[in-house]
Amino acid sequence: MSLAYPTLLFVHLLLFVLWLGADVGVFVLGQHFRKRTVYTLDQRLALLKLLVEVDMVPRTAWALMVPISLSVVRLGGFWLMPDALLVGAWGIGAIWIWLVWDAHLHDQTPRAKRDRRIEFYLKIALAGFYLVLGGVSLVQAAPLAAPWLAMKALMFGLIFAAAIMIDVAFKPVGPLLVRLVGEGSSDTTEAPLLRTMNRTRWWVWTVYLLLLTTAYLGLVKPF
Repeated sequence: MSLAYPTLLFVHLLLFVLWLGADVGVFVLGQHFRKRTVYTLDQRLALLKLLVEVDMVPRTAWALMVPISLSVVRLGGFWLMPDALLVGAWGIGAIWIWLVWDAHLHDQTPRAKRDRRIEFYLKIALAGFYLVLGGVSLVQAAPLAAPWLAMKALMFGLIFAAAIMIDVAFKPVGPLLVRLVGEGSSDTTEAPLLRTMNRTRWWVWTVYLLLLTTAYLGLVKPF
């Protein structure tokens, strides 16, 4: 058991690295997709396919972060949460990963649409859980007594909220891409796609900032 806590901390850190690192890769691929004067449409679509594959890394890491982070809190003695809550967290993590990969493997089908709709509502529920957990703990010093940990939980809830806004802002991209492929590259097909991607980018930067803040709180424990 003496190795359980440091091992979970290592996995927690590894998930953060995979999440942020791969997500930066997704961002860079997205930036290159926008360069219509540099790449042909076929090349840009190939970049987009690669983007979707790389994006599975942060999506998987994010889903695993929920049960791993709560397990770290439990084993570290920061919150003696009920066994049922911890088991539920692992169950939610498993369901979330299944939804992510099932949607990916059955993309462009009603099954994938159903999976993503369920995942969307799951993320809303988790956002509420972490926001309430962090907010209540900051006010009452319980169940998370350490202020840095309560703030970290709050930041994690805000990450969920910002990621939900990425989904909302990015939703029009699908039909716009279909139009781009069908009609070809032109100002008429490219301009609305670029505007949508620009709106999404601000929420992506917000997630990066929140991730870095959360990591700082966990490592430095400033208060």
